[in-house]
Amino acid sequence: MLTREQIQELLQPLADPESGKSLIDLQLIRDIMVKENKVSLSIVCLDKEGTSRMELEQKVRVLLNEGGVDDIHIRLRDATDYERAILRGESTEDEPQAEQGEKLKGHAVGLEGHELISENSGVNFIAIASGKGGVGKSTVTVNLAVALARKGKKVGLIDADIYGFSIPDMMGIEEGPIVEEGTIIPVERFGVKVMSMGFFIRENSPVIWRGPMLGKMLRQFFSDVGWGELDYLLLDLPPGTGDVALDVHQMLPHSKEIIVTTPHATAAFVAARAGSMALQTDHEILGVIENMAYYECSSCGKKDYIFGRGGGARLAETLHTDLLAQVPLGAPDNHISEPDFSPSVYKAETGTAKLFAEIADKLIAKYEQE
Repeated sequence: MLTREQIQELLQPLADPESGKSLIDLQLIRDIMVKENKVSLSIVCLDKEGTSRMELEQKVRVLLNEGGVDDIHIRLRDATDYERAILRGESTEDEPQAEQGEKLKGHAVGLEGHELISENSGVNFIAIASGKGGVGKSTVTVNLAVALARKGKKVGLIDADIYGFSIPDMMGIEEGPIVEEGTIIPVERFGVKVMSMGFFIRENSPVIWRGPMLGKMLRQFFSDVGWGELDYLLLDLPPGTGDVALDVHQMLPHSKEIIVTTPHATAAFVAARAGSMALQTDHEILGVIENMAYYECSSCGKKDYIFGRGGGARLAETLHTDLLAQVPLGAPDNHISEPDFSPSVYKAETGTAKLFAEIADKLIAKYEQE
């Protein structure tokens, strides 16, 4: 069976006609999944012309067939305006190219981190926090980010859980960010731009850093990353009230917060500390999400409250905020052979995904009322 690296070698000769660079090196061929003798992948298409796209897809199939792969699933995706602007120098919408270049330079690629995190940037920052680990905070974060993107919002996601980074794996991200002229270009998945410590650490290597170094890395995620135009930037905070959470509160005094808990009384009690820290640093709490609220039988629909009941509602009452949702215990019904495979992102048509879509609607309504 071929490996992912061997698939990349097979496709290495494919080049962008304008720059002459390999599509693999430009990371325009992504999400390569290999299972038995089945290969699925995504192609990010810079060319909008249909014939060129069909020819590219055929070239990929021919190279893979020559390498011994018969079962091939290819997903074509249009490049975003920002990706085209970076790789082709095109303007977005009807802006002149020179004006667009200046916009990108000032807003995203100019590395002016203070502009991104200023109150006038137009970006809505939402930090996702919990009192303890194991409550599904990161699962909530990735599905909320994807739900906002499905609503047509421009969304970024920072995996600020620097010791326990998990976002890339949860979203099925296998490629890393690329660097263009000193600017880190975040990886995009499900319409969400992602940056994580996991991109820069060898697999399963521990992060043995002190607080100041963690804060420096977090600042680099703001200053050295070409985020482009964003409506929302979500931050998956480490559990508890440690150095990273404090750095976020200091760097982003205008950030708002969502607290994740389970129904268990102890989890809710501990989560109250994270909420209390937000309130003490003058951060508005948007609401509480109770994760693993119940288990719903797939055949009979009966709900079993295996972790108890009421923890989320009591926490919301304690923090004088809303209970945004009660998310059931479960896992996405995804298959590794699918081109959009990810271990933790629910498909849009599922009940849990619709719950997150409702949360996204509530958040959008709250921000639009301001």
